[in-house]
Amino acid sequence: MVKKQSPFQTSTLNEKEVDQFDQIAALWWDEKGPFKPLHLLNPCRLKFVIDHLRNAFSLSFLDPEPLKGLKILDVGCGGGILCEPLTRLGAKVTGIDASPKAIMVAKEHAMKNELEIDYHCTTIESFREQDFDAIMALEIIEHVDSPGEFIKSCAKNLKKEGLFFISTLNQTWRSYLEAIIGAEYILGWVPRGTHDWKKFIPPSELAALLRECSMQFIDLKGIRYKPFTGQWTLENLLNVNYIGCSVLT
Repeated sequence: MVKKQSPFQTSTLNEKEVDQFDQIAALWWDEKGPFKPLHLLNPCRLKFVIDHLRNAFSLSFLDPEPLKGLKILDVGCGGGILCEPLTRLGAKVTGIDASPKAIMVAKEHAMKNELEIDYHCTTIESFREQDFDAIMALEIIEHVDSPGEFIKSCAKNLKKEGLFFISTLNQTWRSYLEAIIGAEYILGWVPRGTHDWKKFIPPSELAALLRECSMQFIDLKGIRYKPFTGQWTLENLLNVNYIGCSVLT
């Protein structure tokens, strides 16, 4: 059998992971489908991102487009569920993803909603545009093969003193129970095999990878699902999902 050749020259891309997401890409905007957890998570992570952008760039939220003038890159954008609200707030948003079908869905949805978003089917290693004010890599690093190289590639596209947002899962027994046993096997929130616990990253390890790229955390928060309200909230415990904001020095 001839091995499938990747169209991307990259050391971090995992073809199996991309294929898994490609198979369900048409359902990106189905809020009751396999991406339901991300739709529920979106308001929480969006608030975290916006709050830090506001503080770092002295933005006024009395303005109907408070993010106007900011150049933002969403790495692993999927169907664009984070790109669209940021665009509505005035940011100039670029979204990249290695899944051709996800990018097609993202483009079609943006066009339908008359939003100008620059989408590309590519990887961060192959992407050449630089000097972004902020880069987001949310729920993606646990799906790549070389986290260090992935972060290094992100840093190269960020302007000095720009913000790098990253979220992932801690490597704890609780994350295994909740993110894999609970979310995949009991609740069926995401397809089985979506996550590999061995790829989950402790915050201390992630902080070390960031320091190697001249970045450091300025904020780190846990994200917890509240079953009684059906909402995700920010908290100080980092033992399952967590999100961080770092700055390039």
